[in-house]
Amino acid sequence: MSQPQDTLWINARLATCDAAVTAPYGALDGHALWLRDGKIHAVLPQDAALRAFGNGDIIDAKGGWITPGFIDCHTHLVYGGNRAAEWEKRLTGVPYQQIAAEGGGIISTVRATRGLDEDELALTSLPRLKALMKEGVTTIEMKSGYGLTLADELKQLRAARRLEAALPVEVATTLLSAHALPPEFAGDADGYIRHVCEVIIPAAAQEGLAEAVDVFCEGVGFSPAQTRCVFEAAQAHGLKVKGHVEQLSNLHGAALVAEFGGLSADHIEYLDDAGVAALAASGPVAVLLPGAYYFLRETQKPPVDKLRAAGVAMAVSTDLNPGTSPFASIRLAMNQACVLFGLTPEEALLGTTRHAALALGRAATHGQLAAGYVADLLLWDIEHPAEIVYGLGTNPLTRRVFRGVVQHEG
Repeated sequence: MSQPQDTLWINARLATCDAAVTAPYGALDGHALWLRDGKIHAVLPQDAALRAFGNGDIIDAKGGWITPGFIDCHTHLVYGGNRAAEWEKRLTGVPYQQIAAEGGGIISTVRATRGLDEDELALTSLPRLKALMKEGVTTIEMKSGYGLTLADELKQLRAARRLEAALPVEVATTLLSAHALPPEFAGDADGYIRHVCEVIIPAAAQEGLAEAVDVFCEGVGFSPAQTRCVFEAAQAHGLKVKGHVEQLSNLHGAALVAEFGGLSADHIEYLDDAGVAALAASGPVAVLLPGAYYFLRETQKPPVDKLRAAGVAMAVSTDLNPGTSPFASIRLAMNQACVLFGLTPEEALLGTTRHAALALGRAATHGQLAAGYVADLLLWDIEHPAEIVYGLGTNPLTRRVFRGVVQHEG
């Protein structure tokens, strides 16, 4: 039997994000992190840790702050092309309907994504992932939804898995075939939903390519009845569910996610009191996506005060996508969540660690500095954790650690 690989991090200030630690940020001073074989073996007072520590490496954090690795729990990172020209038109007053009629909108991304093979799709997505990793992302969700055929949806998911295999990062894959109506099913949304339920979901489940299934439940997407069909098919094939809900109107999609015991309700700008109560009663995470709110110049904010009062866990994510949130920056999303939505810096940090882990079904293993959790952690050259969220343009991250191994040094 091989000996365990031990590492002890000393002279650090820990922002554990552990609910059992009552100080703000779950902060612990004078403690050391003992890592073993890719997991956190123990969090101990430093003197006790040094006495107990045997063979292994000791790393001096020199007074820096250590946080859990960031978790970007809602992205559309794998896609082809971009929509900068479309954005420029929108800024000059051209309506979206006209842009879509001219071949723009989501279908332009579908066309570009379909035109790439799996290798090309992974390669074009790689810089976006690397940018997020440089800011401290260690776990990330990637959705399909820009293929909208069986072959192209699975291609997106395989490209996501290829990225995971190539880099020190963990990828959670989500099937979002019910993202938009493809041209092949124009005028037949029910027919497309049957295809998703009877063909695409079973194939993705059989190949083990998706952990969860997502639906865009919206007037410009799919109805609650169609969403229910997708959720039922997902559960029948052992897949978890989540939803793009209440972004542009209130169709009570969050309550539907709650009914199915879903992982998360995402966007939720138009969430009403009943929706807040449904999330509070059954546990789905409220995923806030301020990048899309900012980029679309929306005015309806998610009901953060009501979610907070009800005890609903709030995650924060980039929503990285080419049409409404083209931002490969988790720290920007955290800053936007504070400035635009009223989160505190501590809530923003929890939103990209402990609560984001909950939104991906990883609450028992990710998002905290606690014994038994994965040893994904970040070392910051800062005086206070709020600095992570406060200033952009420079990066105070000095080391990114994935499964106990330093992968990046600033």
